[in-house]
Amino acid sequence: MDEYPNIPLQVHSDPTKRGTVCIFGTGDFGRSLGYKLLQCGYVVVFGSRNPNSSNLIPRGAEVLSHAEAAMKSSIIIIAIHREHYDFLMPFSDILKGKILVDVSNNLKINQYPKSNAELLASLVTGAKVVKAFNTVSAWALQSGTLDASRQVFLCGDEAKAKEAVMEIVRSLGLTPLDQGSLLAAKEIENYPLQLFPLWRLPFYICAGFTILVFLYCLIFEVFHPLVTGKEDTSYLIMISIANRVFPIVSLILLALVYLPGIFAAIIQLYRGTKYSRFPDWLDKWMLCRKQLGLVALAYAFLHAIYTLVMPIRYYVRWWVEYYIKAQIKSNTTYPFLNYYAWLSDSYVALGILGFFFYVLLGITSLPSVSNAV
Repeated sequence: MDEYPNIPLQVHSDPTKRGTVCIFGTGDFGRSLGYKLLQCGYVVVFGSRNPNSSNLIPRGAEVLSHAEAAMKSSIIIIAIHREHYDFLMPFSDILKGKILVDVSNNLKINQYPKSNAELLASLVTGAKVVKAFNTVSAWALQSGTLDASRQVFLCGDEAKAKEAVMEIVRSLGLTPLDQGSLLAAKEIENYPLQLFPLWRLPFYICAGFTILVFLYCLIFEVFHPLVTGKEDTSYLIMISIANRVFPIVSLILLALVYLPGIFAAIIQLYRGTKYSRFPDWLDKWMLCRKQLGLVALAYAFLHAIYTLVMPIRYYVRWWVEYYIKAQIKSNTTYPFLNYYAWLSDSYVALGILGFFFYVLLGITSLPSVSNAV
């Protein structure tokens, strides 16, 4: 059975209407991209060093030598590593005027002084080089799960070449984002290597407030009783103090989600226009609001879980037993107070409703949900 059965996603009366795309490289990404292009109605030609021995090529694609494949299309996708770009030199005359799409990535951020796309442009001087598709994985193309990597960053010096590549990106159901000239290629190549680039500032803010609130609670609930009354309350650290830190930090982060919007409105009213750029600190703050909200929601979940485990703590069980024994020894019972029952139930009910609205706020912040709503 073929690994890539050719099951078209859409039916075209004339499959050549979308044109022919050439792919240099028969590795995982090249095959996955070729399979996706075939599904979308493109004619796909692979260029290979050994056309007769290339395996697992999607059914319906043609495999030729590099020079023969290059003559078949004006758009050539270079799905090979940077260190093998030299193989293009013998047939550089054929590549003149062609659109070369560089999809390569590196192993480290800023691994080379010059980006892979710029190196390719310097080697094949007559070609129009466009950087694209490096933020889409072969697995996402093959499995069809492109929701997480729908955006395709691209750049290039030729406007018409970029537009031709954008047309391919759109036909695959992806969203092209033009990043400008080929000078932006280095930044685009660094994107896949960045670990949570938009989460660093929210994590730093969250960690800072968590440490401050934890130290405050530690001083007043553990160190203070130990110094003043020689009482060891260190057992409160794991559950009680943690369960104070989570809701406090969560509410602080929630406030930080909405405060920049207020500051932005004040600045716009003061300037009398909404078209001037915000200060850098406010711009960065507004860009990480969603991440701050999601971290706040995570802390709210932790608070809810920690609250649920309160009754099974040793300290709580010991205190309940001690309370009962104290009543038996003193032969007294404490009457049921309706006021405290209302107070306790109202506290719990408001907490449940607050957590519900917190979760609802987090769900509606998702683009797909907010668009539907």
